[in-house]
Formats: sequence, structure tokens, C-alpha cells
Amino acid sequence: MTNPTAAMLVIGDEILSGRTRDANMYHLAGRLTEMGIDLKEVRVVSDDASEIVDAVNGLRSKFDHVFTSGGIGPTHDDITADNVAAAFGVPIGPRQDAIDILATNYPGGHTELNAARMRMTRIPEGAVLIDNPISKAPGFTIGNVHVMAGVPKIFEVMLDGLLPKLTGGDPVVSESVRLNIPEGDVAGPLGLIADAFPTLSIGSYPFSNSEGYGTNIVMRGTRASLVAEAAEKVRETFDVD
Repeated sequence: MTNPTAAMLVIGDEILSGRTRDANMYHLAGRLTEMGIDLKEVRVVSDDASEIVDAVNGLRSKFDHVFTSGGIGPTHDDITADNVAAAFGVPIGPRQDAIDILATNYPGGHTELNAARMRMTRIPEGAVLIDNPISKAPGFTIGNVHVMAGVPKIFEVMLDGLLPKLTGGDPVVSESVRLNIPEGDVAGPLGLIADAFPTLSIGSYPFSNSEGYGTNIVMRGTRASLVAEAAEKVRETFDVD
């Protein structure tokens, strides 16, 4: 079975300006690896309507799942929901179930839902809500696009509720072999090993320390026995105990 594929769309000027460091991609990649969904692409776009629409449409036509983060809060520059709706060509507006859920976040209930907070209840027609146990403002899924908050703690709990509803594939396993050999001396023999294991991802990652230069070789794939075989071949080739 071929594993489902995914892409991530990170939305926000604050990411591109360097004011905010994105942590959600790292978290998503690890969670998807565990459940056998292959993250194939990550894009970062600004708070620009046409850029968001183009990115959503491009990614959703190419991958089984698209996960977005950022731009669903209460301020004027939180435009993700509007532009995901535009990408699908559907209307968007406040939805009663989203309103009722958000109201539970405030002591005064519905009376505290001012215009800014009501922006977070605007859901594209036909979407399914994604639960947000922390601040209650829901995300949503429409088609194969899953729209979630940019705040890492909220993104993570939304993902906790979403992922069990998705169908995964074969989890990816990995094994690493440390070589005290510079990458330039590893490249030739490693290329032959990679050719012998075409279904695996085999990468080389150089490092340096007080003793000199070295290379970590990482084998990744969905068949544990094949990963182990490739790792053993690396050890034999480079005479590693």
C-alpha cells in the first residue's frame, strides 16, 4: 500500500519576517511519520489573499491532505478562513455551533462575543469543525484541507483531535549509523548503497567536533527489515563495529 501524502501551508507575515519561529512544521512532521502519512511539501506564504488561495488550490490538488496553520484569530489580518472558502468557491459566515462552542470560553457566555471574537466563528459552508480544547475557537476541515491555529499549543491539541479521524499507512522507521569519516569520502560508496536500496530514503548529514569531521548516515523506510539490512551494509562498507 502506498502511504497517503500531505503538505503543510504555514500562513503569516510574522513567520516570513522572522518575528516568530515556526514550531508547527516540526511537530506535524513527527506526528505524520508515526501514522504513515508522508509529508512531501511545506510552503510559507504571507497574509496575502491571492497567495493563500493559490497555495491552497495548488496543494490540495497535489496531495491527499493539506494542513494549514495560522491566520484564524480575531484580528483584521486573520484571513485564512476567508481565503480557504474562496479557494473552494463556497460562502463563509458565522455558524451557530461554532458560536456556541466559542461562548463557553467566556464567563459571560454569548454576551462576551464581540465583533472581533465573532470573526473566529466564521466557517466555510460544508466544513467540519476541528475541536480546540484550549481557547475553544474551532478550526475546520473542508475537502482535504485541515485549517488550524498558528499558536503551537493550540495547533498541537487540534491535531490530537484530528489525526485519529484520518487513515494512515505504514509508519516510517529509521536507523542511523555514525561514521567518523568526512562526507566527501563517504559519498561514492554511499551512492552505491543507495542504488541497491531504491525503496529507502538514505541521507548523509555531516558534523564536526573536536576530533574532526564525520557523517551520520540515516536510513528511512516503511520496512524495518530492509532498513536494518541497509544499515548493516553501511557498517560493513565503512568498517563500523
